[in-house]
Amino acid sequence: MDDFKSGFVNIVGNPNVGKSTLMNLLMGERISIATFKAQTTRHRIMGIINEPNLQIVFSDTPGVLKPNYKLQEEMLAFSEGALQDADILLYVTDVVEQPQKNQEFLSKVNRLNVPILLLINKIDISNQAALEALVQEWHTLLPTAEIYPISAKAKFNVERVLQRVKELLPASPPYFERDQWTDRPARFFVTEIIREKLLLYYDKEIPYACEVAVEEFKEEPKSIFIRAVIYVERDSQKGIIIGHQGIALKRVSTEARKTLETFFQKSIYLQTFVKVDKDWRNSQKRLEAYGYKLS
Repeated sequence: MDDFKSGFVNIVGNPNVGKSTLMNLLMGERISIATFKAQTTRHRIMGIINEPNLQIVFSDTPGVLKPNYKLQEEMLAFSEGALQDADILLYVTDVVEQPQKNQEFLSKVNRLNVPILLLINKIDISNQAALEALVQEWHTLLPTAEIYPISAKAKFNVERVLQRVKELLPASPPYFERDQWTDRPARFFVTEIIREKLLLYYDKEIPYACEVAVEEFKEEPKSIFIRAVIYVERDSQKGIIIGHQGIALKRVSTEARKTLETFFQKSIYLQTFVKVDKDWRNSQKRLEAYGYKLS
């Protein structure tokens, strides 16, 4: 193990810049929710790459934003916590975002004494002149960062970033077992996949008011039985989630089941129910029950 390299590579940035898509590409696994909607990642999710002489622990965090309720306070705490244990930091932005956004968080990034890779995503929707100007602006804001223009959608320059991460890894024994690929249990990915479908099929505030909990997860050699509950904050939201004659909930369940079968490579039997948990996003007790306790 003398020549072994290992480290935490933490991914931070504002909402809707493609962090989760990047995480999935780096991992080669569908590990983080990646939809077109902002604020999709709520937890800190680790994905682990194991090679003969190295282990990379990627960590995807919620987008950095000014909190409006307790849930978002916990999400910001996950992101700020990722600055404290990073061996390498990947700061993801894009060609649309204003570089000065969240200056307070950027100031904390600037004080880090670890390698920082600034990834400018979505360059496929920009032009060379605009990109060069943006790179110069970021050089001023984060002078110690290495800057990499990328397109997660087109998979451009992602392999180069991964190679640079491997070069920068510190000498260290592995942090996790060599056959482990995430720190999360199977139930967690069930909740993420169901929540992804809610984000895709419902508009406005509805999906953000939802939380998903797995009440039963029974795995057999070729199949898994899952009973999950979708919690909402109000009775009116419950009616919207279920839909007329249960059609809306059935669509979500069907699409979630298909994705779960691909993810687990087994037949999935999925039961979903909808319950009201009044104002859960502002309840410290309920947030802790749903796994948002940072420490």
